[in-house]
Amino acid sequence: MTPYFSIIIPLYNKETHIKSTIESVLAQTFQDFEVIVVNDGSSDASKSVLASFYDDRIYYYEQENQGVSATRNLAISKAKGAYIALLDADDLWKPTYLETIYQLIQSFPEQHVFATSVLIETPNDVIPSVYSIDSLKENDVYVVDYFESSTINSLLTSSSVVLHKSVFEKIGTYNTSIKKGEDTDLWIRIGIHYKTVFKNQALVTYRYQKQSLSNSAMQLKDKPALDNYVQFEATNPGLKKFMDLNRFSMAMLAKLENDSRSFENFEKAIDYVNLNKKQQFLLKQPAFSIKLLHKFKGLLQHLGIHLSAFK
Repeated sequence: MTPYFSIIIPLYNKETHIKSTIESVLAQTFQDFEVIVVNDGSSDASKSVLASFYDDRIYYYEQENQGVSATRNLAISKAKGAYIALLDADDLWKPTYLETIYQLIQSFPEQHVFATSVLIETPNDVIPSVYSIDSLKENDVYVVDYFESSTINSLLTSSSVVLHKSVFEKIGTYNTSIKKGEDTDLWIRIGIHYKTVFKNQALVTYRYQKQSLSNSAMQLKDKPALDNYVQFEATNPGLKKFMDLNRFSMAMLAKLENDSRSFENFEKAIDYVNLNKKQQFLLKQPAFSIKLLHKFKGLLQHLGIHLSAFK
C-alpha cells in the first residue's frame, strides 16, 4: 500500500540525536507514512542506533560519504508517497506535525508546498523563529510568497516543509555542487514557482549542535552562487529583495574574510532600498568594526540575547 507521506532523513554522524528524531516520527498522530533514512558514510554509531528500531515502515540505505545534497536526492528517488516530508537527523517533530500538514493539504488541495513555524534551540534557551508576514497570528494559516515571508528567517527549513513529489519533477532536486547553502538554493527555486501554505504553529524544533553545518564557520566559497537567478529578479520584486538580503550577508562575510573584491561585487549589486537602516549602516563600516561587532554578537548570544541585522 502506498504511504501518504515519505519522510526522508539524511544521516551523518548523529548517534546522539537520531534515536529521539526517529521516536518523534513514530509518535505522530498521523501514521500513514514511510521513513527513508540514507546513511552518508557515518563514522560513529549512527547505524547501530538506527538498527534498534523494529518498524517495517523504516527503510535504510547506505552510501559512501557524498554530502547532504546527494544523500537527500537518493532518499527522494526511493520515495513512494505523493508527499515528501523533509527532516534532519537531529531535529524533532511534535506529535501532531504530520496530522497538521495533512489537514493543510486537504484544505488547500491545489497547493504543493506546506510548512509550519519552528522553534530554534540555542545553547541557552529555545526561541520561536520570526517571519516577515504582516499581522502574523499564532495558529493562523496563510498562503504566502516565500520571498516576501522570508526576509528575517526562512519560511522553509529542512525539517518543517512538506512538498508534493511533483515539485521536484518541476524544479529538480538538490544541487550537489553546493557545499553549504544547498537548502537556500532549493527554496529559491521553489519560491519562483510556488506559493507556500504556512501554519503559524511551532511543531518543529531545530536542535542546536555546535558542529552542525549551519553553525560551523561559513566560508564564502561554500555559499551558493547568486547569479543563477538574476534573470528572474527584474520581474519579481520579492525575489530581488530576498537576493539583496543574501548579498548583504555575503558582503558581511566577505568583510570578515578580508575579501575586498568579493565585497565590492556583492555590494554593487544591491539596491539599497531593499535594506533596512541597520544593514545600510553595517555595509559602510570598516572590516575591523564588523569583526568586533561579530564577536560581540556571539558573546550576547551565549548570554541569551539574540540580535539580528534583519529586524
